Amino acid sequence: MRSIVAALLVLFVAIPAHAIEVKRVVSPGGIEAWLVEDHKIPVVALEWAFEGVGGTDPAGKEGRANLVASTLDEGAGPYDAQAFQGRMQDLAVSLGFDAGRDGFTGSLRTLKDNRDEAFELARLSLAEPRFDAEAVERVRTSILSSLRRDLADPNYVARRAFYAAAYPGHPYGGEVRGSLESLPKVAIDDLRAFMASELGRDRLVVAASGAITPEELGKALDRVFGGLPAKSQSARLPDAVAKGTGETLVAPRPTAQTLILLGQQGVQRDDPDWYAASVMNYILGGGGFTSRLMEEVREKRGLSYGVYSYLIPLDHGALILASGSTVNAKAAETLEIIRAEWKRMADGGATDQEIQDAKTYLTGSFPLQFSSTSAIARILLQVKRDNLGIDYLDKRDALINGVTKDDVQRVAKRLLDPAKLLTVLVGRPEGVTATKTLEGGS
Repeated sequence: MRSIVAALLVLFVAIPAHAIEVKRVVSPGGIEAWLVEDHKIPVVALEWAFEGVGGTDPAGKEGRANLVASTLDEGAGPYDAQAFQGRMQDLAVSLGFDAGRDGFTGSLRTLKDNRDEAFELARLSLAEPRFDAEAVERVRTSILSSLRRDLADPNYVARRAFYAAAYPGHPYGGEVRGSLESLPKVAIDDLRAFMASELGRDRLVVAASGAITPEELGKALDRVFGGLPAKSQSARLPDAVAKGTGETLVAPRPTAQTLILLGQQGVQRDDPDWYAASVMNYILGGGGFTSRLMEEVREKRGLSYGVYSYLIPLDHGALILASGSTVNAKAAETLEIIRAEWKRMADGGATDQEIQDAKTYLTGSFPLQFSSTSAIARILLQVKRDNLGIDYLDKRDALINGVTKDDVQRVAKRLLDPAKLLTVLVGRPEGVTATKTLEGGS
């Protein structure tokens, strides 16, 4: 049965974003959702988020929200963990939750014929989670094992060190999964307290796609979410500006290569400069083999298999990052080239051809993301969470194509300053002067 759903999702043919009709649905109980209705494939996908929930775990109990997210499908109502998972498998239902820096999210995918049972499982997981001791301890052990494994992963060590230095004292600087010290302190009563106080309908954002009518979706919204508290008690996250300006942090590791991660304050999703920044980033390092960083670091000098830049638009902060790896002996040279390209973009902007190529890719590749019923629901949820407007899919191409050469130059000068880069290196980098050496990768 599960293979049938997978096949149906893969068979979905991508269609132009501007050809997708988005409907606003309001349930009888007042819960709003956006819907892309499509009955060609008998699949329904539901995506939701509780905005700003999960990013502020109690001090000393970091990882609470993630432990909740990881155990909500481990038994609910009359079903223990085995029975709940068995019921989902029998119905070919996929139900999952995730705790992130900016929200607590959930997703549901089901065949049309099984959607009523699927909605009931989702309702039970939110309204009547069991948090049986055996299931909680099994999941907790799994998370702790993943944390221990990650301590040996240079990419993880670099990310943790970067965020801790960029956002000291802010939830963005912490680890969503908690730590080896904090996670064991999270009790089952803490998980129940989270469910009782944090998942309020006032923070709820919902999107849906597939073989369901607006009327049917309205009823489903009340069924799944209607029993939740009206208000969330979760504190709103404060805004954050990236710190660590000009610092170079080294986490020594006995590896043959050095992992490089660097970045600085970026641009948020609702900033008018977002589209110009997207074009600029594609040219700098987001365009794969066509980017300047890849050309200078890999193609011309063979210093790395890959080096990339990317925008991270957090709800209360933003980053522009670049990352790559190279042999230890070439770490200083690679870092110098990346910083030089950072400066070249800031000083000179981009050529007309680079800008046109970036626009062509950014507009042409977007429809390919609409590859399944679930993908449409995920994109729709993000558009709704970012407050881009229900007509965003119709106007996105025009916003990108409206970016001018002057826009790219202005945004590059605004965002890119190699003197302000926070740099983290993990490995045994030669020729690099560290402002701080990290122990234990944190």
